[in-house]
Amino acid sequence: MISRIDLRGGLPADPRSVLPRAELDVDAALDKVRPICEDVRHRGSEAVREHTRAFDGVELDSTRVAPAEIERALADLDPAVRDALEESIRRARAVHRAQRRADVTTQVVPGGTVTERWIPVGRVGLYVPGGLAVYPSSVVMNVVPAQEAGVGSLAVTSPAQKDHGGLPHPAILAACALLGVDEVHAAGGAQAIAMFAYGTDECPRADLVTGPGNIYVAAAKRLLKGVIGIDAEAGPTEIAILADATADPVRVAADLISQAEHDVLAAAVLVTDSVRLADEVEAELKAQVARTRHTGRITEALAGRQSGIVLVDSLGDGLAVVDAYAAEHLEVHTADAAAVAARVRNAGAIFVGPYAPVPLGDYLAGSNHVLPTGGCACHSSGLSVQSFLRGVHVVEYDRDALAEATGRVVALAEAEDLPAHGAALKARFGWEVPS
Repeated sequence: MISRIDLRGGLPADPRSVLPRAELDVDAALDKVRPICEDVRHRGSEAVREHTRAFDGVELDSTRVAPAEIERALADLDPAVRDALEESIRRARAVHRAQRRADVTTQVVPGGTVTERWIPVGRVGLYVPGGLAVYPSSVVMNVVPAQEAGVGSLAVTSPAQKDHGGLPHPAILAACALLGVDEVHAAGGAQAIAMFAYGTDECPRADLVTGPGNIYVAAAKRLLKGVIGIDAEAGPTEIAILADATADPVRVAADLISQAEHDVLAAAVLVTDSVRLADEVEAELKAQVARTRHTGRITEALAGRQSGIVLVDSLGDGLAVVDAYAAEHLEVHTADAAAVAARVRNAGAIFVGPYAPVPLGDYLAGSNHVLPTGGCACHSSGLSVQSFLRGVHVVEYDRDALAEATGRVVALAEAEDLPAHGAALKARFGWEVPS
């Protein structure tokens, strides 16, 4: 059901070369999304509607969802789901509100200051997937940090659902209602990203687009980066678990399965120095998968090249392996798990001990579940308030402070053969360098 990689006896110089990872050829998808994006650029919402009809089998009069439909979805929402979403929003707000940045002014010299101002982007497009599963939780994870950052204009888009009258899934609409988002579009795939990038008569262009999606969404983001800001090219979800002999195999197997449930390309990786645990987890996987609703999807994900059990000699080697893997989600199931987790350098989010499983982070921990995938956690962060802010330096110098700096600026400008740079300062002092 799941392969093993034996790294006992010494790790390779670059463990990434032998670790399991899904192949995601975004470049190959570029040729498919380029004409779609160009079509939306030139024909706007008409093109979005045509591609929605072709890919989703839905005929739309407008991409924009009527406010009454958003309110109806909230009224019809299961009370238990509403309660869970409201608590998810409350916890996410508590965490993300604490991420707000204050403006800071530094006096560099007497009369010379630099202030770093944090300014929210003007408008963002938030993409919420709607494929094998439905993700109202992703509405929360995208909207809350944008709102806490102070973004003035928010639009959510999610694929049109044939089974729901051409609207996005009702749970997604209801989540938007709970968050006070009244601009929602029924559009998915590359055409939705192009809609935000170029704008249409129904959807003004955005400055930034965030949110996970399939390979075509990732390809459209890559193609249009620069036309519009992007958060990341999200790939299939992944979980890595670092565990020793103290770990409970039942819990470890259940957590691996929880992420394999997302997609046949989802990655589930166990790194352990215990052969006994590896054996017990493998047995538990067989037993638990047989009892799940999505047995076929999970079995394919666990058997894929992106999943595996990695055996190492020691916990230290295990830490080296998970740092090299740089998982989207990393669970630590070891003795003194908090101390071990503190040694991890590369992960999108770290879940410490037996009572912090990844699904808690997916829904209700207060953390954000839009995280870097494909090893990008070694250089990138998950979605946060910071994702929607720009740091802008505001420079203020008086006459004396500029006079004191002029000689050094002129020296550096001459060294770089850019004399007009220095001249711009000297022009303020009768074309002389102040003494």
